[in-house]
Amino acid sequence: MLKPTFNPPTARWLFVWLWVGAILAGFAAAGSSAQTPPEVRREFRGLWVATVDNIDWPSQRGLPTGQQQTELIALLDHAAALRLNAIILQVRPSCDTFYESKIEPWSEYLTGQRGRAPSPFYDPLAFAVSEAHKRGLELHAWFNPYRVSKHGTNTPASSQQSAFPHPEWVRAYGNSDWLDPAEEGTRQYSLNVILDVVRRYDIDGVHFDDYFYPYPDKTQTGRELDFPDSVSWGRYQAGGGKLSRADWRRENVDRFVQAVYQAIKKEKPWVKFGISPFGIWRPGNPPQITGLDACDKLFADSRKWFAEGWVDYLAPQLYWRIDDKPHSFPVLLRWWAAQNTRHRNLWPGMQVTGWKEPGDDVTETVREIGLTRGQAGASGNLLWHARPLLRDEHGVAGALQRGVYAAPALVPACPWLSGDRPVQPLLRAAQDRGELNLNWQSTNGPVWQWVLQKKAAGLWTTEILPAQTTSLTIQAGPANMPEVIALSAVNRFGNLSTAAIWRGSPGN
Repeated sequence: MLKPTFNPPTARWLFVWLWVGAILAGFAAAGSSAQTPPEVRREFRGLWVATVDNIDWPSQRGLPTGQQQTELIALLDHAAALRLNAIILQVRPSCDTFYESKIEPWSEYLTGQRGRAPSPFYDPLAFAVSEAHKRGLELHAWFNPYRVSKHGTNTPASSQQSAFPHPEWVRAYGNSDWLDPAEEGTRQYSLNVILDVVRRYDIDGVHFDDYFYPYPDKTQTGRELDFPDSVSWGRYQAGGGKLSRADWRRENVDRFVQAVYQAIKKEKPWVKFGISPFGIWRPGNPPQITGLDACDKLFADSRKWFAEGWVDYLAPQLYWRIDDKPHSFPVLLRWWAAQNTRHRNLWPGMQVTGWKEPGDDVTETVREIGLTRGQAGASGNLLWHARPLLRDEHGVAGALQRGVYAAPALVPACPWLSGDRPVQPLLRAAQDRGELNLNWQSTNGPVWQWVLQKKAAGLWTTEILPAQTTSLTIQAGPANMPEVIALSAVNRFGNLSTAAIWRGSPGN
């Protein structure tokens, strides 16, 4: 075998060229990096706005239309100033509505009497969607799927129940009336209510909280009341049903959750479906956890819904402190993240006030957001609830605004719904002395939001702008005129386009 010859001069020159090439490549990479905007933070920052019992909005029943609208605008302005990005608005507290409906009556929490329309007339949900979108906020419509009424409200419970179009589906339990989840008509009726909203309003999500079968109520002697579904249970058994009563109840809820998810996607694939179940699936999961068994008492098998991919996001209500060992926030968060085998969005619900001492509110809230950011498989939080943040109780809102929410964030994408990215937008810029005038447009269909990033004095800043904003004037002297502008489009699935880039002329 011939031995290969080695030519020292050739090898030496090869080494030199490789060395020079590496240096040049390094310069090129550095230059490219200097012109490339940083990745935009992805984090869900949701806020529950409860209307039942006027917890958050409107502040009381029967307010004039103008005052209702003024309160809601102030709430949305505050949410945008806090750099939140989603509102979860309760639109159906108890088979009643905060929107114009031919199926169900107006809510008494809105006008003071069930069935009475706002005066002067307006549609609160249409108004909320429009105003939220102007501020770059998603609007998720929050429904209670089964509650018919709460006793003790302004409209007598008896008249509410008799006014319901199918009283044979209604069961009185504790201090409320409920639709029986076992009735096929109940499931279809509630599904029709939800789809009516999905079709007619430009909402970004459908949301359920933790109410499925009602929380257990007790007699005066302390005996736990069973849900009165003997009629539907007897019918199931007579038809040859083999499941235990608990498994049968869970199946009733499972079927409804799956049907809602599939029906929403058939109508509008970009509309997210999310559920915020009780934070403990079952005691002992993980081992140190104790508390209510939601799977056995509410018949809500939320781990199954997560595992089956019947939700786009799950927001378990982790309303406990970090150091509360039997219900620890990070311990439960890790457990829920481990259940996220379909890689859906996990956005734990958390309290922002109400801890042991006023000073704990800021500390606990900020730490829990930090722990969520550090947990693989979780990508944001839902905050309970609007009123404490509006009032900045114990300084929580200010602490969020100055600290963990100091920079904006995009809602995480849902790649299982669509991987299609928007086309790169068209960006124009005109520089005139101390002004830089920007305008832009989509080159291929509607846009949900814009991400505008500017590099000035070597530093990048990011703004997330609503779709309606298509121009901007930047006032800047020669020393701090932006060196680079990057503009990206975001679609309704949360997917981001490649950025259109403008570079300032040398010497700016």
